[in-house]
Amino acid sequence: MPAGRRRGYAPVMGRHQGMADAGREQVRTRVLGAWDTFIAEAERIDLDRPSRLPGWRAHEICVHLGCWDDHTAMADLVASARTGGTGTQPDPDAVNARITAAHAAAPREEVLAALRRNREATARYLADEPVELDTAPTVSVVGRLPLLSVVLGQAYELAVHGLDLVSCGAEPPPAEVLQSGLAALVDVTGALATSCGITGGVTLATPDGGWTFDADPDGWQVRQVPGGTHEGPAVEASAELLLEAASGRTNPVPAVARRQLRVHDVSGLLQLAPIVQKVPGIPGGPILQLAARTVGGPAAALGRLFRRG
Repeated sequence: MPAGRRRGYAPVMGRHQGMADAGREQVRTRVLGAWDTFIAEAERIDLDRPSRLPGWRAHEICVHLGCWDDHTAMADLVASARTGGTGTQPDPDAVNARITAAHAAAPREEVLAALRRNREATARYLADEPVELDTAPTVSVVGRLPLLSVVLGQAYELAVHGLDLVSCGAEPPPAEVLQSGLAALVDVTGALATSCGITGGVTLATPDGGWTFDADPDGWQVRQVPGGTHEGPAVEASAELLLEAASGRTNPVPAVARRQLRVHDVSGLLQLAPIVQKVPGIPGGPILQLAARTVGGPAAALGRLFRRG
């Protein structure tokens, strides 16, 4: 019996818990599928090739996603959840700098082995740990969130870094991995909206399908929507462009000018703006900043505030 099986874990917030409501199996399929795709491409390419990320080779991208003796992210998240979400919120830039410097000369096989260890650590959690732990709070890089939402967040990171590896000769991530990345982005944004006491939501719409959340101070719900479907606040583009814009890889403003990205119900989208103020590094922040810059009046002042960040 895994540690903590008999222990009760208080959910982090609300009666609805986003993707946790859909059950662990859906999260398992999406996260482990994203891991398998990323690892397969990493095994295929030259890790010494420079990437589009300044100063990072494919090597550094893979190193910071790995599990090392001095970097056990999954175990740390579980430990935090078991103690009620205690601990200090990590600075991702500082952690990345430390890990990539420490393993800058690691041989190729060690780097690939570290990726497999992190994938297996995630698989073990999803297979062995009590389901009650899924909605327990843990300390992540964007604050205290339910553990399963943070685990699903790996799908977002793997999708974005899979796109980064294209500059190193990798094949683009398949559509299902990109959709998993969007699901993770929507789930975490919904969790943060609830933690900020916001009532609202947004749809990330693509021609192939998208994801939407509705949040209030009592929880958030996440749903998959058919291709091209959106009601109320929405951001519409290809899945790749949405992930590129959300991660700051692409400036969304030119994409709007070229009508490759469309923002619907900007005033509704701006209800989520306090999330960016509370969590400046939130994935998706550039899209909320874009909404603030597209309207006048008080929202224009908010946009100027964002530009200084």
